[in-house]
Formats: sequence, C-alpha cells, structure tokens
Amino acid sequence: MHFHKKELNLEINIEPKFLRLKHILGDVKSNPPIKPIIPISKSAWWDGIKKGHYPKGIKIGPNTTAWRSDQIQDLVKYLCSQNKDI
Repeated sequence: MHFHKKELNLEINIEPKFLRLKHILGDVKSNPPIKPIIPISKSAWWDGIKKGHYPKGIKIGPNTTAWRSDQIQDLVKYLCSQNKDI
C-alpha cells in the first residue's frame, strides 16, 4: 500500500509526551539552553523521587528515563497550590 503525502495526516498529536530530565530541570549547556520547568538540582530531584514527592520516571531504554508530561504538569500545579502566599 502506497500513501501520498496528501493522504497522510503527518500532524499526529500524542498526549501525554515524554520529558527527559534536562527538560524538567533545564540544561544551560544545551544549544540553545533549556529553561527549567522545576528549578532544582539533580540530586534534589532524585531525592524527591526516593521520598515519594515527585513522580517516578519510566525507563524507555537501558540508559534512558523519561517522565510523563501530564504528571510533571500536575506536580507544578500542586507545588504552586502549596505556595499561594509567595
């Protein structure tokens, strides 16, 4: 079966998306630099996962962990709701 470009819907919107750690915590060494969603250190992030404060990642490869974007969004909403006075 052959498809022509007009027949294919190439704009597939899949939600949630996977986020790598550099997308969550930022990466100033990346070109261009990636701004953090949650501005904490890697050690604080992994400690928060260990303590159950942050969502566990999903292994998508032998050396690759990612997080669901909807879980990170929920975490940001929760953290904001806990700090309304700031």
